[in-house]
Amino acid sequence: MRWFTALLIYRLLLPLLFLAAFPGWIVKMLRRAGFGTHLGERAAIYTSEPDFDPHGAVHIHAVSVGESLLALKLIREWLRKEPGRRFVLATGTATGHAVATAAAIPDLRVTYSPLDFPSMVRRYLKRFEPERIVLIEGEAWPHLLLACRKRRIPVSLVNARMSPRSARRYRKFATWMRPLFSMLDAVAIQEPEDAQIWQDLGVNPSRIHHTGSLKFDPGGGEHPVRRAEFQEMLDTFGKNRRVILAASTHAGEDAWIAAAIRDAAPHALPVIVPRHAERRAEVADELNRAGFEVVLRSKFQTPETTENGRHALLIDSTGELRDWTAHADVVIIGKSFLATGGQNPSEAILARKPVIFGPHMENFQPLADHLVTAQGCIRAADQAALCEAITTALDPPCAAAMTDHAARILARHEGATQRIIGLLTEPGTPAN
Repeated sequence: MRWFTALLIYRLLLPLLFLAAFPGWIVKMLRRAGFGTHLGERAAIYTSEPDFDPHGAVHIHAVSVGESLLALKLIREWLRKEPGRRFVLATGTATGHAVATAAAIPDLRVTYSPLDFPSMVRRYLKRFEPERIVLIEGEAWPHLLLACRKRRIPVSLVNARMSPRSARRYRKFATWMRPLFSMLDAVAIQEPEDAQIWQDLGVNPSRIHHTGSLKFDPGGGEHPVRRAEFQEMLDTFGKNRRVILAASTHAGEDAWIAAAIRDAAPHALPVIVPRHAERRAEVADELNRAGFEVVLRSKFQTPETTENGRHALLIDSTGELRDWTAHADVVIIGKSFLATGGQNPSEAILARKPVIFGPHMENFQPLADHLVTAQGCIRAADQAALCEAITTALDPPCAAAMTDHAARILARHEGATQRIIGLLTEPGTPAN
């Protein structure tokens, strides 16, 4: 009875929530150049003929840019194992759509995932007739799960994660949520201690599988590589100059971190990579006001002087962070100082770079805690601590020890990608 009540409330609130969010969504799409990318597919409105779309493919749903990159990693590895397998990658954002399209994987159909209105979900499923649907990390939508169960389409959740805050919130409404999560045919969790929360939410224990993290698997996907083009840009600021990269920064952090870099290492070059490239004007203005001369990657011009402590390189491009990481001497993780949640430290660890993050890595626990305990990363509580951490991380013996310890922690997830593929291709996994 509670499930039907919850579903009724959801159906009543969904249109209101959509109308409330619509203006902000329009602004976001304008900023991210989302229009002109078949955005009507969010409403399951398609302009091409149905015959041109693959039927019976594996559909992978990835909402954000980070999840889209994980989906691409999974698809590439799956295609190595099964070259003839067909995939559709359904994204939730224009930036994720752009990243997936730019990957240029042959025969990969990139679309937008439909909004969770029953009519839109029905049109989407009727058009593509998926063999199965794989959700990356989250976003289990009621109408999508109900429609898939009716059509006996298996739905799996991989790289499942639940932040402590989300776990507390979901547990409060567990009796209302269990029918929703019980419709999942398989849940691949990152850490063994995560199993209990998914059981509490209604997933049958036999459907919960500890695979490790797709995100942290050091053996799957592409690793950061140095690019000659990037090195040429960096050399214009002074050859052999130390590079300290602030990765995936959020509002307020850009100049804050850059100032700490200047104070701790005046001879180092701050390289700032905002989480959202459309913030370039805002970030450049903040850096200018903090006393930096900003050079944009998108409009790169050789600086007139290489005076130390004066310049900051702003990477206002999408999809390049991984390889910029390979050029850094130290990586500072954004969204962990003046925002909540943190960002993924694994690419920097794979690149064998010492990593520093702030007190807010909620989205990456318990990994962040394991890294700090093993002395693989430094957690800095404030700007003064960040300065001290930068000095430590720039010391070669300390950097070598940190990267070794961090690599050992990440190695615990070795093979996660292959285990997830094995779970999804296991014969005899019927739809719920």
